[in-house]
Amino acid sequence: MENMVKRVAVIGAGCAGLAATKSCLEEGLEPTCFEKSNGIGGLWRYTEEVEEGRASIYRSLVTNTSKEMSCYSDFPMPAHFPNFMHNSKFLEYLKLYAEHFNLMKHIMLQTKVCSVRKTPDFTTTGQWDVVTERDGKQESAIFDAVLVCSGRYVKPIFPRESFNGLERFKGTLLHSREYKQPTAFQGKRVLVVGIGNSGVDIATDLSDLAAKVFISTRRGCWLLSRLGSQGFPWDACFTTRFKTWLRLSLPVALVNWLFVRKLNEWFDQEVYGLQRDNSLWKDPLANDYLPACIIRGSVVIKPTAVEFSETTVTFEDGTREDIDVIIFATGFSIDFPFLDESVIKSSDSKVFLYKNVFPPEMEEPTLAFIGLVQPIASILVVNEMQARWVPRVLKGLNKLPPLEKRMEDIEKKSKTIRQRYVLRYMAISSASFISRISFCFFMDDGNPRLAPASLVGKLQ
Repeated sequence: MENMVKRVAVIGAGCAGLAATKSCLEEGLEPTCFEKSNGIGGLWRYTEEVEEGRASIYRSLVTNTSKEMSCYSDFPMPAHFPNFMHNSKFLEYLKLYAEHFNLMKHIMLQTKVCSVRKTPDFTTTGQWDVVTERDGKQESAIFDAVLVCSGRYVKPIFPRESFNGLERFKGTLLHSREYKQPTAFQGKRVLVVGIGNSGVDIATDLSDLAAKVFISTRRGCWLLSRLGSQGFPWDACFTTRFKTWLRLSLPVALVNWLFVRKLNEWFDQEVYGLQRDNSLWKDPLANDYLPACIIRGSVVIKPTAVEFSETTVTFEDGTREDIDVIIFATGFSIDFPFLDESVIKSSDSKVFLYKNVFPPEMEEPTLAFIGLVQPIASILVVNEMQARWVPRVLKGLNKLPPLEKRMEDIEKKSKTIRQRYVLRYMAISSASFISRISFCFFMDDGNPRLAPASLVGKLQ
């Protein structure tokens, strides 16, 4: 089978799909990339309307990772692009990439993938029957391999049943996926449920036009600025070989402590109400505006919403607020409507893949998923590495280990994740040893920047 792989179906023409198409061409394969919309870019292609079956972003979205750390390895960002780019600039970069490597002739726009099924002789050929639809007409074709690059931000989690009395609410309800720009919310009292990247971005985006914005959160978040040490991009300061080695070498609790110490040099996150549950570690999110919005009162942090009436929301601390609009920034579930559950199934919005790419029990490794990861840094870099590896596996140049080893690797990864996010945050005394470690870990001056006593008093 390994010498027969030639025709490859790539599903999605976003960051992952473009990298996968290019890598297949470099390995001598014949990719056909199917994109259901009328343009490339995936998540980064902003439209005024919410399109069914594809990711949707808001007009103000800016990258959380810098151009220096977010480009393909063989195609640097243009020098005149800003360090952190508006979504339109990032889309422009993807178009330049596709044009430079002549990828467009391998991409079929406005073509929906309806189903991907194993052929009857799959155990010997590893081939797939791919049914697509274009201009209302369906077509079936046989491919030697399928690379799924459709992303994870398509099917919104809208937990209506989890909130007591939500059915009584008479105001506007929507998911963050439906939010586009703040003008429609002028003068409204808005509740954002959830404090991930989208929730915080939307809350700060609304803060100048809405009458009041509330963010309801059970666990809180760790917030970092796009500006790192001495004003350099945060990810350029954070992602170095030495710091990565140090983070992998030190105990998890100690790494978390050092990271929290660094984050609190910007502002005391507990004082600002962002830390409501210190028992669990939470990956940080980047937003430069939230602290200013909180301190001027245009955004208010609230605990879990426990009860809804026609016009009000009651929170866990007993406070009640009049609300006109509720925006659920409650994330997305992984969904592949074109794949049968016998091929791949998810549990609790997670899929279990070898190296986050290959279904472990597949008879032939001719189905791969690219981009199903959530790194702290840029996902584009991970997409490219996965996209370069998969075609080599398809050609037999790289071999996957036996099933037992693949399952062991998946379990090891799951255990590491559980340890990272369930391990209790340990308060380690600030001995001189810790101070020296902090200096090495962050390559900074090590001096804490304390909030003025007057500010702390007012916020408390």
